[in-house]
Amino acid sequence: MDSMYVHIPFCNRICTYCDFNKVLIKNQPVDEYIDALIKELGQYDKQHLKTIYVGGGTPTALTVSQLDRLLKFMTEHFTVTDEFTFEANPDELTTEKLDVLNHYGVNRVSLGVQTFNNDLLKVLGRTHNFDDIFKSVNHLEKIGLTNYSLDLMYNLPGETFDDIDMSLKYVKELQPKHISWYSLIIEPHTVFYNKIRQGTMSIAGSLEEGEKYDKVIAGLDALGYPQYEISNFAKSEYESMHNKTYWLNEPYIGAGAGSHGYTGSARYYNIKPVTHYINNMNEQGSVVKEQLELTKNDQYEEEMFLGLRLNKGVSEVRFNEKYGLPVDAVYGDVLKKLTEKNLLKRKAGHIYLTEAGRMIGNDVFMEFLL
Repeated sequence: MDSMYVHIPFCNRICTYCDFNKVLIKNQPVDEYIDALIKELGQYDKQHLKTIYVGGGTPTALTVSQLDRLLKFMTEHFTVTDEFTFEANPDELTTEKLDVLNHYGVNRVSLGVQTFNNDLLKVLGRTHNFDDIFKSVNHLEKIGLTNYSLDLMYNLPGETFDDIDMSLKYVKELQPKHISWYSLIIEPHTVFYNKIRQGTMSIAGSLEEGEKYDKVIAGLDALGYPQYEISNFAKSEYESMHNKTYWLNEPYIGAGAGSHGYTGSARYYNIKPVTHYINNMNEQGSVVKEQLELTKNDQYEEEMFLGLRLNKGVSEVRFNEKYGLPVDAVYGDVLKKLTEKNLLKRKAGHIYLTEAGRMIGNDVFMEFLL
């Protein structure tokens, strides 16, 4: 495998929209977790990896010494040849922590900005403010770590089109290499979900959401950030190599509590609760809770679901090489129907969503269920 995801499930505050595997860091056995994570990572042979992505939770919630201990082991055990990404919150990205990341070869940072509006940041439960964003970017620039991504969200409660314009203005000013700009999804078991059920909060409907999405795409394209995936935009040569591992449906290692991994024919899921993860690693030497074997039909479906997220789409040659048969042998009728509806196009050996198809991407993906 060429890629690895490492999960740090700790946060200094739980955001109101987040359903990822996370816990408040206060009073948690963080050092014991790092010990267990190092044990899990140590079970893999020393190897060269093209990409490593450390996410969360909030990896920068760790202390300087905890970051140093984890990264020291990781870089001694694995060699990263291309892209080493670390997720960070703007207010936690101190110069000391950045020095540790830089020392151990982290060459890309994914900065959780979400919005430049301080009022909306409070609604989201974020710990940072507008000034923290610029301070953290200044720190990154000073040490030469200029390959950073800004993670943003749209269709937030109370958000206006002016807020999107404001975000575009600051993107132009900061000139990051990469932008991830996701629509807010209301997930069960989140504060936002409960508020909407109680009728104390609402978000814009699908029509306005689509208009905001159009504004994001057009605005970023005008600034030199062409879209390459449904929610991702980048300057030339700065597309996320690690995330493209997922969208190209390639195998990867998943390490840490609640992480997922993919072997090519199966997906596995690690135990979520932090204490269970630690205990299982120490007592049983395994943290895999479940392994799901994928049928050929499952693999075909995932190849289409994931690949169609990319603007370039699914390679017909690659599909044939992976599965030993042409894509039309599996999806000929579906492709014909969606092409006639102008939701898909086929060109230069690729199948990709049209602009209309991207607007209803989930509906298009459902057509590929076998």
